[in-house]
Amino acid sequence: MKKSEKLIGLHFETKYRDTLYPYLKRNRSGFDSLRKYPLGNDVFPAIRFDPTPFGFTMPEQQNGTEWSIPDNVEIPEPYNLLAFYTIPQLASLIKNQKITATELTKFFLDRLKKYQPALQCSITITDSLALAQAKRADEEIKNGKYRGILHGIPYGTKDLMAVPGYPTTWGAAPYKDQIINETATVVKKLEDAGAILVTKLVSGALARGDVWFDGKTKNPWDTTQGAGGSSAGSGSATSAGLVPFALGTETLGSITSPSTRNGVTGLRPTYGRVSRHGIMSLSWSMDKVGPLGRNAEDCAIVFDAIQGKDKNDLTTVDLPFGVDWNKDIKSLRVAYLKEDIEKDTTESGDNLRNALKSLKEMGIEPTAVEMPEDVPYRGFDIILRAEAGAFFDELVRSGGVDVMVEQDQRSRANSLRQSRFIPAVEYIQANRQRQVLIQKVQDLMKDYDVLISPTFGNDQLLATNLTGHPVIAVPTGLDDENHPTSMTFVGNLYDEASILLLAKAFQDATSFDELHPPGYID
Repeated sequence: MKKSEKLIGLHFETKYRDTLYPYLKRNRSGFDSLRKYPLGNDVFPAIRFDPTPFGFTMPEQQNGTEWSIPDNVEIPEPYNLLAFYTIPQLASLIKNQKITATELTKFFLDRLKKYQPALQCSITITDSLALAQAKRADEEIKNGKYRGILHGIPYGTKDLMAVPGYPTTWGAAPYKDQIINETATVVKKLEDAGAILVTKLVSGALARGDVWFDGKTKNPWDTTQGAGGSSAGSGSATSAGLVPFALGTETLGSITSPSTRNGVTGLRPTYGRVSRHGIMSLSWSMDKVGPLGRNAEDCAIVFDAIQGKDKNDLTTVDLPFGVDWNKDIKSLRVAYLKEDIEKDTTESGDNLRNALKSLKEMGIEPTAVEMPEDVPYRGFDIILRAEAGAFFDELVRSGGVDVMVEQDQRSRANSLRQSRFIPAVEYIQANRQRQVLIQKVQDLMKDYDVLISPTFGNDQLLATNLTGHPVIAVPTGLDDENHPTSMTFVGNLYDEASILLLAKAFQDATSFDELHPPGYID
């Protein structure tokens, strides 16, 4: 018991230690009794996270967006440029029957098979499902039943999301043969919209990094690099034009990181905006689901399809969503983290500062602000680790964690083992500090619609993942080694519309979102 006290930073006198021991034995008996009742993957804790701060006013929500499908889109020359068409461009070809959903699906299936050996971004290519969905789409469109802008558009999903009849491996050796015979809500919503699932893409093992049970997912801009984690496959495949868009998840950077590394646009919605039913949990109070796409408009289209209340996920909210693309961006109240941006002396920082100049030329005059101070940022990771330890309790106790590929100090396997030593009291105290952080971020954001931040290198990423705020990672060009860089727009809770509006305006005025890795148009 003395060693345990030392571990948690306490010291009890011997007389108190003697009285504690029987109590600890009763606790252990309670633990054992709880373990006799198995818990399904879909069981959330009864204590649910609410990101809403005191004094928060729900932003005005537009109900629906009229997605514009252009009429003048043609099959490109060379044909492989089709791989980098946006959703509206592909939708135009399909709606106007210049290409069939089956032809488009086979095109992307062929690209997946061609580039997968080098990129290691796909775990399962869902040929039979994709071709069946494409055939149905063609029949419906031919018969005048057009479901909308996503009808007939192929996509990939991170392999944390259940699809009946196919492995849902979570990227980890203990689960490489796991089949979950249910459909994740987001997959079902995209199916209802007419989208076509062509592949289940790599998640780093148990949503960490870009290493999975059969390799390491590569960045198509530089295959000596990993693709970033943990939505590594989603970022790599979208960047290389193997899918038009993909779904990812983020707990602490897993959409923003691969979006940046692979040079695509990634939207991490507000906590609770998108259902997590049928998706592996890493942290019940921090996990979010969002799209990675060619640009902000593509992300908005996909987000519109997957967001909304789900009876199977009690953390979801019933709110409309829409974006007024005609709204004057000069009406947006914009702030920026001046000190964080100026101290970044890398090419990424240079690109961000140049992006700020472009925004100013567009009429945006951002106000300098700073992230909240006097916050224990480095102590918050125990929330994620404790919740992950609870979800993977059986994996650790059974010894299955020992067969995971990575076993070093910073591996997911090691993180899960050490989670057993996080005291419940400290987990609760961290969540109390989290409530303080929520209020401080609210005090920062309440006067602004958009906050511009570096994607990495400051406290923004950790803070907004804890508070549940939406962000979009936007490409800002390439560094001296031709690696993509990005900036992040942070929005108010439930106000994805403002960051999407500004991101689209920036991308309309620049061409960074149109950059693609060389060697994938052969």
